[in-house]
Amino acid sequence: MSAIRLQNLVKRFGSFTALKTMDLDIGDGEFMALLGPSGCGKSTTMNMIAGMEEPSEGRILFGDRDMAGVAMGQRGVGFVFQNYAIFTHMTVRQNLAYGPRMHGKPKAEIDRRVASIADLLQLTPMLDRPARGLSVNILQRVAIGRSAILEPAIFLLDEPLSNVDAAFRAVMRTELKQLQREFRQTMVYVTHDQLEAMTMADRIAVMDHGVLQQVGTPLEVYNNPANVFVARFIGSPGMNLLPGKPSESDRGLVVDLGPLGATAPLPPSLAQALRRHSGDVLFGFRPEQASLEPAGPGITAPITIVERIGARTIVHLGDDETAMKVVVDNDVAADAGTSVVVVPRLDTVRIFDRATGTAIGGEHG
Repeated sequence: MSAIRLQNLVKRFGSFTALKTMDLDIGDGEFMALLGPSGCGKSTTMNMIAGMEEPSEGRILFGDRDMAGVAMGQRGVGFVFQNYAIFTHMTVRQNLAYGPRMHGKPKAEIDRRVASIADLLQLTPMLDRPARGLSVNILQRVAIGRSAILEPAIFLLDEPLSNVDAAFRAVMRTELKQLQREFRQTMVYVTHDQLEAMTMADRIAVMDHGVLQQVGTPLEVYNNPANVFVARFIGSPGMNLLPGKPSESDRGLVVDLGPLGATAPLPPSLAQALRRHSGDVLFGFRPEQASLEPAGPGITAPITIVERIGARTIVHLGDDETAMKVVVDNDVAADAGTSVVVVPRLDTVRIFDRATGTAIGGEHG
């Protein structure tokens, strides 16, 4: 079994707690991304799964087998680091063949595996070239291949694409997903890049300051963030969050946004949850899930900056606590210095407790 269970996992380094009571189940054959900013505990978690670090508390199980006391070399995991680790004095072929040879595989089996992984990672034309002198992009591809060729049931990758260029990252996102499907591995992928997590992972575990914030599919964490941190961290740009107060009107429950005016009436399910809540809130909506109108009901705000980013345009509005962004098509009229009306799609709106940052209503992983 290549399922992984983390139970009440804690890691301390002296007086510093790097990971605080983490519970996470990773399914057999699942692609799980550990996503969060630097220092959130994601690499520490992976190092404990690999056996490079011992938990301070809690258990790690592979299937039903407790990994306590099991050395890294006995866990049957493959590991790819942020900085490629290959033998530069060897050829690409020799690097790929090194692991199977050390495991005593017959030459015919080694040749078959080398040919297969080289084809999958587009390394075939370079098999007999020395690793020394190859680009960083190719060296990282070789490093991934050298770990993958052993066909480990569990494959751990710690920010493997951080040091390569943007075009190569886009290619490798596709190839890594294909690799995982080819070998049906359980893959745990550490990254601070939400695009990598959103495009590759079956589920994402979002972390911050050693705390697991939310677990869910990419769409679940995007559409239903459990708290303000996830709302801001997921999405590019992140979710707009405007301070306000619930208010009854003749049209139904709205959120009074102060100088920006009041929102449209909230959907019944969200209004019902909000009526059970007391205190100030944050009115959240995704920049991609709102439109700009010249006039009419909505949130009126001045345009401060217009960013043309190719196929789309990011419009910045308001300032300080009323700052927000809206992503629109390039043909939408938007000029800095003018005022427009922002109209969020009400079925996508999310409300958060301003004091705790926790989502009000909705389903969260």
